[in-house]
Amino acid sequence: MTAPPAPGTPHAGRIVVRGVNWLGDAVMSTPALQRLREALPAAHITLLTHEKLADLWHLHPSLDRVMTFARDEHPWSVARRLRAERFETALVLPNSPRSALEAWLARIPQRVGYARPWCSWLLTKPIGPRPGKIQMPKRSVSEVKRLVRVPNPGPSLAGPRPQNPGAHQVRDYLYLAAMLGANPEPAPPSLEITAAELREAEEAVFRTAQLVGNASRQHPVLGNAGERPALLGLNPGAEYGPAKRWPGENFAAVAREVSRKLGRCVWLVFGSQGDWQSCNDIARLAGDCVVNMAGQTRLRQLMALLKLCRVLLTNDTGPMHVAGALGTPVVVPFGSTSPELTGPGLPGDSRNRLLTSPVPCAPCFRRECPIDFRCMTAIRPQQVSEAVLQVLSRPTSSHAPLAR
Repeated sequence: MTAPPAPGTPHAGRIVVRGVNWLGDAVMSTPALQRLREALPAAHITLLTHEKLADLWHLHPSLDRVMTFARDEHPWSVARRLRAERFETALVLPNSPRSALEAWLARIPQRVGYARPWCSWLLTKPIGPRPGKIQMPKRSVSEVKRLVRVPNPGPSLAGPRPQNPGAHQVRDYLYLAAMLGANPEPAPPSLEITAAELREAEEAVFRTAQLVGNASRQHPVLGNAGERPALLGLNPGAEYGPAKRWPGENFAAVAREVSRKLGRCVWLVFGSQGDWQSCNDIARLAGDCVVNMAGQTRLRQLMALLKLCRVLLTNDTGPMHVAGALGTPVVVPFGSTSPELTGPGLPGDSRNRLLTSPVPCAPCFRRECPIDFRCMTAIRPQQVSEAVLQVLSRPTSSHAPLAR
């Protein structure tokens, strides 16, 4: 267990937390916000976040307010708005110089963040690396090729890689929050969704799938009883690059196999507008009862649908973290990235299945594979289908375990 840092003096003041800009990172920062609220229950805590992530924080109990900024908004403009709020403390979660500059320009008296080039002098309290943090830098092309000395491993070699719970990125945000008196012990990432949002999303998706009303009596999956089938999710995209994407035809193969064994189910394929064609190809290959939702959901709708799914088969990407934080089990083929650092939820969550292959070049953290993509192709559809069916055979639970 990582020793807690020496905290600042807890006080009930006005705190602004500069949030991170990526969906998955934002979800991983929720335990730090929770611990900060526990430590400072009377403080007024505002989150400053990119406008694209604003809906993620709707009704979040750790926050009093959410401020947003636009993609093209100048740091001077953000700083002017911050200065008008008279914040006493800024907790800067991203490593970017811009984030620290905003707090500095706003003249916030106490500015806490990680020490980085072009950041440290903008902070009043630059923090060194967290004790126990594991550095996993991106491998060069020459290093990848040098490490690869064996043939592409067969399917029997793919499986879970042992994890170091102390490496997870959740702990990095907690360590910063501890500087303001928060408990650095991990808590499960969590998000809020309402029953009304769930009902609305469920009605909408079954209308889209033409599985309600009169059509439901003829649909082969629903049968004569008209009972709604299980919702299952596929998320085949990844913003970072193709090295994180398990082949689309494999997603389709798993959907076919699981549907054959499970019976009545509907697969929802999630993605951005740019993923529509690839998701449509997967839906076509997977057969009946697959609905392409790519580009059709706003963030709150995506959250509700992920919550309704009994399992999500996904790459290492933002919706993976959202699903885990909402209590939905996930099955994830990992290739260029590491579940030690960015796995869903907390390490040791038995609801999830995180699959890797023991190739010497993984994780490489590259956007594109410079060789033969063996880290992903070694993870076979049959293995993933078995993992999905194992998850579906377990009793459902909405609570993630606490990792110690």
